[in-house]
Amino acid sequence: SRSARPLLVQAAETFERLGAPTWAERARAELRASGLATRVTSAQLAELTWQERQIADLAAGGLTNKEIGQRMHLSPRTVSSHLYRVFPKLGITSRAALRDALAKLEEGS
Repeated sequence: SRSARPLLVQAAETFERLGAPTWAERARAELRASGLATRVTSAQLAELTWQERQIADLAAGGLTNKEIGQRMHLSPRTVSSHLYRVFPKLGITSRAALRDALAKLEEGS
């Protein structure tokens, strides 16, 4: 519910600071279930492999799986597979959320 959101945000941030990623993700999952998008942290971004980060950056830039695959010499299916793993690591569910999250992280806001 909406009334629980501030407590869940606080819980997610606290768990992140304490180095409890499982509990932090659980709090973020509850936030998503309440309809609130969560912010991607630099710690979450650090969990991505080099290739996942490259693909995430290109996808956030608006490239299709086929275009990303051509640039990185991968099949579109492999690109899709990487994004399938990236989204839950970052607590997001769409390319639009990926674009917004990476833009906010770069802005430092």
